[in-house]
Amino acid sequence: MPSKIILDCDPGHDDAVAMLLAWGNPEIDLLAVTTVAGNQTLEKVTHNALSVACVAGVTGIPFAAGSERPLLRQVEVAAEVHGESGLDGPVLPEPNIVLDERHAVDLIIDTVMAHEPGTVTLVPTGALTNIALAVRKEPRLLERVKEVVLMGGGLHEGNWSPVAEFNIAIDPEAAQIVFTAGWKVVMVGLDVTHRALATDAVRQRVRAIGTSPARFVDELMDFFAKAYEHNQGFDAPPVHDPCAVAHVIDPTVVRATQMPLQVETKGLLTTGMTVADRRAPAPADCPTWAATDIDPDRFWDLVIDALERIGEPKAD
Repeated sequence: MPSKIILDCDPGHDDAVAMLLAWGNPEIDLLAVTTVAGNQTLEKVTHNALSVACVAGVTGIPFAAGSERPLLRQVEVAAEVHGESGLDGPVLPEPNIVLDERHAVDLIIDTVMAHEPGTVTLVPTGALTNIALAVRKEPRLLERVKEVVLMGGGLHEGNWSPVAEFNIAIDPEAAQIVFTAGWKVVMVGLDVTHRALATDAVRQRVRAIGTSPARFVDELMDFFAKAYEHNQGFDAPPVHDPCAVAHVIDPTVVRATQMPLQVETKGLLTTGMTVADRRAPAPADCPTWAATDIDPDRFWDLVIDALERIGEPKAD
């Protein structure tokens, strides 16, 4: 049976690819898409999510806007990486999808509670604000959610600071709630996502598909590549967020190891750092895991296959 997921995101170039992978892969049953402030303001990333849905012909699932700011901190966005729109590069279609009237937190709760226990996976690819609020508002989610597979953090790398990754750093309090709640958490962090590079060879494969969604992805990568080269010195941009979806599709593509994980919330230099305790083997009941390896070729095969399956969506 396909894995049922809720994608909680802040599109974002790599979030857009994550949505396309989730929609196009037959092993994923995409139940809902929710948004959270992160790469840009909530208004902008919500507009972007709806635009990506139009590009890919996503239908039949609800979209809901969520938290417009972190639990305790001021909003921080990543305009230097994702541009003023949050999805600079391609011309975005004007969305024709109507948002669900529910707050994202309520849509997440309602969706999980409507399905059998242990069948819905949460896949957050932005700040963890919505997920933290959901589990605090409805503690029964702990026994209902199959697992939380998030893009964020890192064992040895940071990007928003020397030791902290952006999604975790902008709302570390929410991240600590999610990491320590007791449910299964798989952290897909920079240790593997920095190897998921949209190289020239990858982009040639994308262009060869020849559809409008594939052209959209190539245009995304054109802006993203220049931003990453300018800001972080990458020769090709790392496409972080679809790595979390890929782990759900096939855990042998993005492999994870069980280990205790927590988030630093008070450090002068280390706020947002994901701290792994690797001094001894993890206890059998340890609920947290971290991605430690990725097969980049098989990862990109999944993305290319999803784009081919999406094909050329019919215009309304």
